[in-house]
Amino acid sequence: MDLGSGVRARHTKEAGTETERESSQRPLYFSLRPFFSQSAISNHNPARLLPLLPLALAASHQSPPPFCCPGDVVLDLSNLTNQTIKLGGGLYQDCDAISVMKAGKLRFSKPNKYWVESSQKRYVPHAEDSVLGIVVDSRSDNFLVDIKGPSLAFLPVLAFEGGTRRNIPKFENNSFRGYLDTGFLLMEYRIASTLAPCSIAGTLIYVRVVKANPGMNPELSCTDATGRAAEYGALKEGFMFECSTGLSRTLLSSPTCPVLEALGKKLSFEIAVGLNGRVWVNSASPSTTIIVSNAIMNSESLSGAQQRIMVEKLLQRIQ
Repeated sequence: MDLGSGVRARHTKEAGTETERESSQRPLYFSLRPFFSQSAISNHNPARLLPLLPLALAASHQSPPPFCCPGDVVLDLSNLTNQTIKLGGGLYQDCDAISVMKAGKLRFSKPNKYWVESSQKRYVPHAEDSVLGIVVDSRSDNFLVDIKGPSLAFLPVLAFEGGTRRNIPKFENNSFRGYLDTGFLLMEYRIASTLAPCSIAGTLIYVRVVKANPGMNPELSCTDATGRAAEYGALKEGFMFECSTGLSRTLLSSPTCPVLEALGKKLSFEIAVGLNGRVWVNSASPSTTIIVSNAIMNSESLSGAQQRIMVEKLLQRIQ
């Protein structure tokens, strides 16, 4: 069961039991004291020099990655020859050094991508992010969608599979319930023409960010890079809640997050995770939806072993 970025997954109950690996296994950390060059140390604050540990980060997703703070130097480019690396959010290049510009956990993705994973409520749109949006209004050429960003995003009416001027998408009347603002306010969105001037206002959709330039409204699409609808589109029924962006990235990580792995062995449900800190859960019974939602919301500060124990206790209460 692999939950890669931008994937809606359907979990099914699996027969049999699997041998759980002991969480006591720890990755091997190496001493990289001579890793940084003298020039990098002289140009930056030597009080905090954080060595980059790709082997340790890739060894086990259960082990906590190194925590970094703004100003930390994580990589010296002068020691790399004929190698290309990709920098994600939270990192920037300063001469021959890669430094950190926001606090968080240093992450590594094969073959050569590094970024800082932070936990925050505010979502900053990035291209190719898969997010959960709520349609708030419609125009002649675009739908206005709330994706928890600084501004509303534009979803062109032609950004659907087979979309044409004569075939403008019309979402079916449906409703979903969701917790907003970290669960302090319960709001229910119902699609009805009497509540909004357009018949699709309030629809929950799973979309992909196409453009996210500073000073401009993000542009969305309900198709993948090949023009297919894939997993994108309107989400019917179900329950939507908000979480931190760090938790949403953890749920989409590979290998599968321990809490989702444990839930998928016992329960059958659908889940869609957006990188903007929104999660949608749907199942055949309301009790299953509540258990899955509560388990995910409570798993952010727990280790892999603690998440499995929590899921077992939740399942024992309903048996």
